[in-house]
Amino acid sequence: MKKAIYALILPLVVVSGLLFANREIKNENSKKSTAKPLSAAEMKAELRKWEATPEGIKFKKWEASPEGKKVLAGAAKISKPISAFTNMEAVVTSLSLPPGSHLGFGVMAKINGEDYILSFGLEKSNEFQQLHNLKVNDKIIIRSHSASYAPKYSYPIVSGDYVERDNKIIYKRPPNKGGC
Repeated sequence: MKKAIYALILPLVVVSGLLFANREIKNENSKKSTAKPLSAAEMKAELRKWEATPEGIKFKKWEASPEGKKVLAGAAKISKPISAFTNMEAVVTSLSLPPGSHLGFGVMAKINGEDYILSFGLEKSNEFQQLHNLKVNDKIIIRSHSASYAPKYSYPIVSGDYVERDNKIIYKRPPNKGGC
């Protein structure tokens, strides 16, 4: 009887030992794989390497072109309200984005006399339902955390984080889950 009990317990101990050891190895690998942030000098070196690639050269040419300068100036024009996350008055100029854009749902808007792409991201269920009720020439108040640009687009891209019309909130981006 004792031999049968030992015969059953021994494989159980061996298997649990192997599982525990395997878990330790996985934990060590995950700790080693986290990359440390690059220093300023390393980031500059990486940027220089990227600027030497065909994509980097194309981007630098676009930045120096009249169209690129116009887009960069438009992005700079709203940098203060974006960094402070303050209200910006906008007028909806088009309910569709430029042809060929891959930004998800968005509208064109004029802020301080400049045209911008107001992008909200990929459409999920009813998330943008009230935004679909916008009309051309609607005056809205927007807030954003970021503006970007790309050679593909002739306008700066403003991420729509908050939209208000007639003192009513019609869109507010939900906070990121599990992060900053």
